[in-house]
Amino acid sequence: QVHVVESGGGLVQAGGSLRLSCAVSGASFSINTMAWYRQVPGKQRELVAFIIRDGSTNYSNSVKGRFTVSRDNAENTMYLQMISLKPEDTAVYYCKIVDGLSRTNYWGQGTQVTVSS
Repeated sequence: QVHVVESGGGLVQAGGSLRLSCAVSGASFSINTMAWYRQVPGKQRELVAFIIRDGSTNYSNSVKGRFTVSRDNAENTMYLQMISLKPEDTAVYYCKIVDGLSRTNYWGQGTQVTVSS
């Protein structure tokens, strides 16, 4: 059974930094895409950043230049380094992984990030 677990969220002041982690266990397949999403109550979940197995990355315009996504393929772990945080970054952050063959998505339970002004 695949388990996806996020960690590293918390409360930080505007301008501060946080580093999120996404640890995957139980995956017997090659993880192609790993992605970070975020969601605030009453809004749709939005894509923040993703990273492909070869290391190529993509970011939403709202976080470009402030967030950096990385991964450790050997450890099946993904990170999101967030700097210059803004109150509008406040959300629950979710990790999603994609099975490279079946294209099945697996989600974590989320970790809360709160940025105070």
